[in-house]
Amino acid sequence: MPSKVKIPLIFSLLFLIISVSVIFAIAYVQIHQKRSLSPGLKYGIVLDAGSSRTTVYVYQWPAEKENNTGVVSQALKCNVKGRGISSYAHEPEKSPKNIDDCIKKVKEVIPANQHNSTPAYLGATAGMRLLKLKNESAARGVLASIHDYFQTQPFDFRGANIISGQEEGLYGWITVNYLMGNFLEKNIWRAWVRPDGAETTGALDLGGASTQISFLPEKSEQNPNSTVEVTLYGYLYNVYTHSFQCYGRDEAEKRFLASLAQDPKLKFYENPCYPRNYTVNLSMEHTFGSMCTAHFRPANYDPNRLITFKGTADPVLCSEKVSSLFDFTSCQGKENCSFDGIYQPKVKGNFSAFAGLYYTTSALNLTGYFQLNQFNSSMTSFCAKEWSQLPHILHRFEETYARSYCFSANFIYYLLVRGYKFDNETWLHINFQKEVGNSSIAWSLGYMLTLTNMIPAERRLIILPMSLSVFTGLLTLFTVICALCLIVLLILFVRARNK
Repeated sequence: MPSKVKIPLIFSLLFLIISVSVIFAIAYVQIHQKRSLSPGLKYGIVLDAGSSRTTVYVYQWPAEKENNTGVVSQALKCNVKGRGISSYAHEPEKSPKNIDDCIKKVKEVIPANQHNSTPAYLGATAGMRLLKLKNESAARGVLASIHDYFQTQPFDFRGANIISGQEEGLYGWITVNYLMGNFLEKNIWRAWVRPDGAETTGALDLGGASTQISFLPEKSEQNPNSTVEVTLYGYLYNVYTHSFQCYGRDEAEKRFLASLAQDPKLKFYENPCYPRNYTVNLSMEHTFGSMCTAHFRPANYDPNRLITFKGTADPVLCSEKVSSLFDFTSCQGKENCSFDGIYQPKVKGNFSAFAGLYYTTSALNLTGYFQLNQFNSSMTSFCAKEWSQLPHILHRFEETYARSYCFSANFIYYLLVRGYKFDNETWLHINFQKEVGNSSIAWSLGYMLTLTNMIPAERRLIILPMSLSVFTGLLTLFTVICALCLIVLLILFVRARNK
């Protein structure tokens, strides 16, 4: 081969080898960046101290993935037997008593050598918020008793706190979107990036003493007076969230019963939402003892005195009576207003409805997505039932819940349709669900992620050694160089053979 051809050929081969090497090097570094590994799992414990009960959650994640996303999963959910901790106002030393059974299960799930390093948190919601307003020293006593209990346990207990309604709503929103992968996802290079055109999901939560709505409104309706700014993985979200105290399922029903029991001359009170042929005796303390029902309290109030309620199963009257629990008149003439004069932007996008919302619709054999008219017809049918029929139509029959499903369904209708302004079309975007994958939807996961700093504000956690645009540019450049080298080599080879 002539020397004039040999020199360009050598240079072309050299460029080709270098370019191919660079391409492989870039791809290898991008996909297999160095990281210090800590093998095994890490754990976190959250006690959701609700108004009606306490639930203990254990979350786990691969140790090498800490400060990442999409890796936290639920390892245990344990419902504490008995009442919520706010009911121990007069005997705070007993508030941790029933927690112990669940803590024993927690110790079995988390390896003993990690007990001391596992953070544990207790977040108390509306039940304790009400108790604090009614008797602050009693609320402090309950929390102090739980703190003392955890001092005898091996976990890294980081406090028992009462969270605000706004925080509860925001943490629920974080949980929903975290579990659904709406914040970050892995791209083809196994790096965490924000999904293209990412849309978030709104959160609808119905607890025992309060209810929360949280979603991302249209930009034109975002204002600092009605939204909360939160930065997650370097992106700013303006979340509308509001918590309605005394509008949780249990407290709303107490207000409903209190409104029925106003005539002291009657021996019993008819309840149009209770099933026909159902009778129950409830104490005055149960009906009038809450701060939410204090203004209904009669002059002859005696906490231990029993009040009798008899069910009449009247769907029309039940609906009419339930509507009176909401103050819709204060929103008349206001475009963006839910009830009680509270500002609310128009609902937007998809929503996840969980907790009491899910359990009530599930009792009507409705879960996931379904039409509003399906809900209405199922509710009307259920509300006309006799008490003796309910054990045969409910998947799980418990008297306390079974007698109240008609009330709960009507309450949900007025809350979502008349209050939050969901219509036939937007209702179809509500997913009534209790979990995503194997993880329960509850504010507790968002709470733990925030307190353990596993949702930092900085984009540095998107683990790319170089930006995607730089990586794509370099890859394209050296691919073009490779192609040019191959063309030159082909031309030189053909010329050499023709000479």
